[in-house]
Amino acid sequence: MESRTEPAEAEPDPAAAIRRPSPHSTATRPPLVRELLLVVGLFVVYKVGRQLADGHTAEAFRNANRVWDWERTLHLPGEGSVQGALLHSDTLVHLANTYYATVHFPATVAFLVWMYLRRPVHYVWARRVLAAVTAAALALHLTFPLAPPRLLAAAGLVDTGQVYGPTVYGAHPATDEMANQFAAMPSLHFGWALMVAIGLIAATRSRLRWLWLLHPLLTLLVIVGTANHYWLDAIVATALLGIALAVIRLPRGAVATEAHGLVTADEAYEKADGQAGNSGGAGGAGEKESVPELVGARR
Repeated sequence: MESRTEPAEAEPDPAAAIRRPSPHSTATRPPLVRELLLVVGLFVVYKVGRQLADGHTAEAFRNANRVWDWERTLHLPGEGSVQGALLHSDTLVHLANTYYATVHFPATVAFLVWMYLRRPVHYVWARRVLAAVTAAALALHLTFPLAPPRLLAAAGLVDTGQVYGPTVYGAHPATDEMANQFAAMPSLHFGWALMVAIGLIAATRSRLRWLWLLHPLLTLLVIVGTANHYWLDAIVATALLGIALAVIRLPRGAVATEAHGLVTADEAYEKADGQAGNSGGAGGAGEKESVPELVGARR
């Protein structure tokens, strides 16, 4: 009787796969110093660009009247309906002003830092999208200066920042050296908030990840209720973000690769043990070691 034995091909070990560092978690992470210089540089260019768009007071108010008329033509709800709800409570309107003044930049920075540390592939994609949207917004600020509804007499709205505080703007827009108050369209408050939500939804797999959409929703209510932006400012920001996302695609396979970072080592080992137990149970003997396969056995 002749027999030839060959060992069965080893089963892949999911736990070992988790222990091996993913190439997307290390090789694709950009150098930290370069990223810091890049992000800071983009921010400086944007701030300088916004200041270049300042000073077009008459044109900004003409455009504001146009936007107000366009919204009425489109039958959009009046911004005053949102502000009226806020003005029922001094505490509520103060919280809205605080949210507008303090959440915008810190939330975006925290988002980029987390993505850089935990989802480097998603970070590069998100940074590119944010840069593209910001550049497009700057171009619109330069070509279409727009006074916010809080400064438009036809709107009949309250400048909640000046009345209730806190505010990030000076009392006299024409002499405000800290910010360009005639750069309302598009609203980067809303555009960045929406990208933060989309980025976190794309980079995570929790069933609760859709709750991140509350951030842009709350931001929308705040920017409209405080009379810092029109509805159309948020609509245009959404359109610009949609175009950027269509052009700058998330690399194929990024979600599947980086999603392993969400699985703990203990979960991986439990999964591996469970698969081993199932395979042993199917054999009837409950053994975890594979039995050599008999190839071409003769009796």
